[in-house]
Amino acid sequence: MLPPSDPKYQSGPSLQPADAPPDAIISSDTHRAERMPPGQSLTRKWPVLHYGDVPDVDLSTWKLQIGGLVERPLTLTWNEYLAIPRVKVFSDFHCVTRWSRLGNLWEGVSVHEIIQRVGVLPAAKYVVATGYDCGWTTNLPLSDFLAPDALITDTHDGEPLDPDHGGPARLMIPLLYAWKSAKWLRRIDFVATDAPGYWERAGYHNHGDPWTEERFDGE
Repeated sequence: MLPPSDPKYQSGPSLQPADAPPDAIISSDTHRAERMPPGQSLTRKWPVLHYGDVPDVDLSTWKLQIGGLVERPLTLTWNEYLAIPRVKVFSDFHCVTRWSRLGNLWEGVSVHEIIQRVGVLPAAKYVVATGYDCGWTTNLPLSDFLAPDALITDTHDGEPLDPDHGGPARLMIPLLYAWKSAKWLRRIDFVATDAPGYWERAGYHNHGDPWTEERFDGE
């Protein structure tokens, strides 16, 4: 690993939590003495990895649906989504393919704002996130979805999220491997039983914790 003093080590707008904007939510992982999970390599770039083609999402017809085990199902247009109070999150980003990008600044809507609007029922224990890319899904426990640094993001390092990286909006769950942060987010469902998504059914780990290297099923 490069030493922190090396300029090549820098990625994103800042490396240290103290350099983040004062109003940003600081991801707990960025306070670790060792920021790199085992088996990871540092990158300054942001590699593009996804299944299939990048969907062409028209903002005039974009919708985010929230349903399942909720009191008040909700459908948001792009303008309605932008009108919701916003947050900034400073976090690291770890891909299961063994690269990490440190010091990212995200901006968007906290998942807790969504929770307040829909009212999640007690029976809900898991979340299924669905993308615009042919119904691709990923699953995660409700407890991970409710992490303080989890958000729906449309901005990265001060710039609109581009389509290759999941724009116009993607889920961001910094404490799990990046495939759990569903790109091109179209729907969020709260469910009672676990429902493994595309990569989970293909052999990836059902949970995806970078710090215990939960990369593949059986690990």
